[in-house]
Amino acid sequence: MAPRDLDRLAKVAQKRRHDLGLALNDKNAKDAGTSKGTWQRVERGEAIRTTNYVKIDTLLMWAPGSCIAVLEGKEPVPIAPLESAPGVVVSNLSPELLDEEARDVVQLAAIATTSGLTADEIRALSDRVVRDLKSRGLI
Repeated sequence: MAPRDLDRLAKVAQKRRHDLGLALNDKNAKDAGTSKGTWQRVERGEAIRTTNYVKIDTLLMWAPGSCIAVLEGKEPVPIAPLESAPGVVVSNLSPELLDEEARDVVQLAAIATTSGLTADEIRALSDRVVRDLKSRGLI
């Protein structure tokens, strides 16, 4: 994993909060299942528990994993509510990012559920799954 850039996350998160017009208050934090203190720590460039980053993603209307991506030098993936389906959110992912995410999911699943596969076999499996999903029009 790349080194974590807490200062970068602090700046990106604070800008996103301002862009969304969100107040850094107890109500908004509680709605996402976290505390105002945890949220403040992120914006001060301090580390929080890894499991809490997804709560910050929710607050900032980012796809899960976006805070971690920012910490690793990548970009967050904004999401927006789908007007026709309350409770559903959408994000616009580039085809390249979607392929990369699908490969990562397959690789992690293969590592977690199998033993004895080589790194090359896991990469081949993930490439095959992405190719098959594309051929079926799913990604």
